[in-house]
Amino acid sequence: MTKFSRLSPLFLLALGFGCTSEVPKEGTSPSSVGAASGLFSADSVVADWVDAGRVTGAVLRVTRGGEVEWEQSYGFAERFDFGVGQYPPSFDAAAPRAGLSELPTPVPMTVATVFDLASVTKVMATTMAMMVLTDGGEIDLEAPVSRYLTDFAGGGKEAITITHLLTHRSGLEQWKPTYYHADNADEAYAYIRELPLAWTPGAERHYSDFGFILLGRIVEHVSGKPLNDFVADEVYTPLGLRTTGYLPTRGPYATTSHGNPFERRMVYEADFGYQIEGDPTAWDDWREYSLTGEVNDGNAHHALGGVAGHAGLFSTASDLSVLLELLLDDGRHGDGAFISDDVIDRFLATTGNDQALGWQNPPYALEGSFGHTGFTGTFVMGVPSQDLAIVLLTNRQNGGVDAGGEYPDVGTLQRAVVEALTR
Repeated sequence: MTKFSRLSPLFLLALGFGCTSEVPKEGTSPSSVGAASGLFSADSVVADWVDAGRVTGAVLRVTRGGEVEWEQSYGFAERFDFGVGQYPPSFDAAAPRAGLSELPTPVPMTVATVFDLASVTKVMATTMAMMVLTDGGEIDLEAPVSRYLTDFAGGGKEAITITHLLTHRSGLEQWKPTYYHADNADEAYAYIRELPLAWTPGAERHYSDFGFILLGRIVEHVSGKPLNDFVADEVYTPLGLRTTGYLPTRGPYATTSHGNPFERRMVYEADFGYQIEGDPTAWDDWREYSLTGEVNDGNAHHALGGVAGHAGLFSTASDLSVLLELLLDDGRHGDGAFISDDVIDRFLATTGNDQALGWQNPPYALEGSFGHTGFTGTFVMGVPSQDLAIVLLTNRQNGGVDAGGEYPDVGTLQRAVVEALTR
């Protein structure tokens, strides 16, 4: 299908809190595909979510065999901001969108919008870097972390391997507000290193940001370059990617949350599932503005300077498609091999619990599929059996939280799109 860019006829979006607005939709035309196709169905479900105000905006890009079959933007990159003097200090279930106001001129989403990828960083930056280093013989996946970070020892940490980190079986804590204890990457590493293990290494899978923060540091130690420079020099630039990287300087951007109220809740509410040491009021540098072109994740922003193994990467749907297609094409790019197919096969093979090395194997997807999600509403998936790459990016946080104090659960949207495209 020939890709083109235009504004389709505007349709109305009723958001359910007193306003009705026109929502632009840019990209390929549904009528050029046919109502019976999976592409049309995927387009419809995303458009319906935006129509209903469940997400403010989205971009969907689908390629098959390296050819673009679908590329469409929906809604707005930024529709809401704080009202004057209305920063909400915490979630209020009685008034979940308290403090938000609609912009007089919302910013339309386009296929060129740059997104904060959140945890998609784990695969599109850190895991990619580990693939390159493994392929070059510089990383042994079964080696202990202490081979590369020699001071990472004590309390059972000597048993943690690179594979344990990649599969979230290290036994490390899942998350803590590192910014309460660290102002830079060295201090953050020291804090994580000194924390006692929460589980026995290798015994159980517990999704851990800390594991990928360590992986990012290992990339830096082995390569001799900062993580952002390594992935730019060794992955993004050779692939011709123009928008992918840390610390972005050029938009247009999709705005994420209004401050970090969700993380504040994680810190202040003891029954929310996370515990911190000490007084939550001991640190009070919470951001009180809408986040545009600035990493949403608090640890990445406050403690790691915007460059981290678990979060901080920005990109567009088109660039992410290139990275997925690299893996679907056995690591080939252009006329040569970029990463060996043996390494790719090893990283994409399931290790149990729907988990590969870095990548996840969603149970609802076709066998062999690999993907990852991000807290900001991002999603990527490769389907080798159909040579299919799916990128679905939403800015689910821009519309605030629901009556239960939660951002929209876009997992059902992601699943619906995958099932429509692979049925």
